[in-house]
Amino acid sequence: MAFECQKSTEVSKSLAICVEKSNSNTEHLEISESLLDCYPKKGILSSLSSKQLSCNDVLLNYRRSITDLPPALISEILSCLDPQELGIVSCVSRVLNSLATENSVWKEVYSERWGLPIVPAPLGAGVSNEKSWKELFVEREYRSKIFLSRYSIDTLHGHTEAVRTVSLLASAKLIFTSGYDMIVRMWDMEDGLYIASSRPLGCTIRAVAADTKLLVAGGTDGFIQGWRAVEGLKHLFDLKGSEVPNTEFRIWEHEGPITSLALDPTRIYSGSWDMTVRIWDRSSLECIKILRHGDWVWSLVPHDTTVASTSGSDVYVWDTNSGTLLTVIHGAHVGNTYSLARSHTGDFIFTGGEDGAMHMFEITGPKPEANVFKVATWMPHSGPVYSLAFEFPWLVSASSDGRLSLVDVRKLLRTNRRSLRKNVSRVTDMDRNNVEPPQRMLHGFGPNLFSVDVGADRIVCGGEEGVVRIWNFSKALERERTARAMRGIRLENRMRRRKLQIEMSSKGGRTDQCSVAAKKNPMHGDRSGVWRNKHGMSGKLKA
Repeated sequence: MAFECQKSTEVSKSLAICVEKSNSNTEHLEISESLLDCYPKKGILSSLSSKQLSCNDVLLNYRRSITDLPPALISEILSCLDPQELGIVSCVSRVLNSLATENSVWKEVYSERWGLPIVPAPLGAGVSNEKSWKELFVEREYRSKIFLSRYSIDTLHGHTEAVRTVSLLASAKLIFTSGYDMIVRMWDMEDGLYIASSRPLGCTIRAVAADTKLLVAGGTDGFIQGWRAVEGLKHLFDLKGSEVPNTEFRIWEHEGPITSLALDPTRIYSGSWDMTVRIWDRSSLECIKILRHGDWVWSLVPHDTTVASTSGSDVYVWDTNSGTLLTVIHGAHVGNTYSLARSHTGDFIFTGGEDGAMHMFEITGPKPEANVFKVATWMPHSGPVYSLAFEFPWLVSASSDGRLSLVDVRKLLRTNRRSLRKNVSRVTDMDRNNVEPPQRMLHGFGPNLFSVDVGADRIVCGGEEGVVRIWNFSKALERERTARAMRGIRLENRMRRRKLQIEMSSKGGRTDQCSVAAKKNPMHGDRSGVWRNKHGMSGKLKA
């Protein structure tokens, strides 16, 4: 960074002269005219009125603080810190507190963990648009811990056969499900009520993806069925096609069943058993890229200009702009790699496979030379892991054994922007060797859970039973707040009682009854004499 004053080298020269003169018992130092011009009225010579300066004053004034730097430079330094480190820095001084609480810094931290919110208040009731990014981050971080609390289960009935796919659109509070009955159904996330359903699409639907503008479903016949959002419609999509015409479309090109779908603001991604991943333009609905694999494609997750996909037992990472292969993870699982998830930064990939294992990989380095490291492995299931979903810091898996596992990867997913810019690994050897087991297992299902999704304090899953279950943790936050309020009231009452006892003892008007009794009957007295007197008295009375 270029500074206006380029004469700071004379400061070190002056200090060297000062040290030499101090060794020779010289008391004063001659400061050059250029040094006075370089630091007018502040810095090293802020307290000087003449050109004569003592050596001790020069050495003392040279010890400058970070707050003497330009605010823009301090903000750039603070942007490299973790949230916990930012909180510590904000307690140092008022200047650092104001800089450490800037919206731009906390907005970047928030987006790295959860992405930018689509709507102004995505966190539910009580979130105001006037809140700062730091306040939103603290609240979201607090809410991320509720998956270890109590929950309620909502069961959605309506499908006549197994449910193969579920998709949770938290910003619109909608749930989309489909499966072997060939119908896409839409549900209300809050109430768990059925809203609408499509006509039978003619084949099994194995994949569904949605955002606030587009809903797509992939069938085993190789087509993609889509619905565009209708402006002004309460539930966004007209699945029946009766209210607004020309909002439904179907595109063909795949030569095998479609197993996975994903959306980003400009593209549609589809994976199929024809061993290809196709990238479509959302506006023209034309295929713009074909990524060919060596085996069936089971899952895919796009991020920015890359897309990760699973084919057979391998994991591929592609550049979507050029269509080139960046890296391959060979033999990620024993058998097929069925499921895939990715962090919001795109640097961490989670896989689940036929062997019942779950792996976490980290991608480092620039795109042409990307390196992949295995970070952690979990074995919580006794059957294949069919689906994965990730929302910081929770990795949720669904398996054929009828169980859901919840893994907190907070310690492994340390968001450190210093290492992000250097493109180096952020996981230490200690992290790799001390991988915690899943923090929670959810039971109560039949066999074969095919799909799971997470968001808005809820976990949604569907399976062979033909029902959709919603694990609702949203009320856990209210219960926790109520419990905290009750603990505060009990503590306050305890302090009041203690205060009253101290006031009563300080007045001295009423002493403790136990102490009075102790004074009248000393414990160290001659008890035998008392008993003899009593016996004597009893003898006299008898006489």
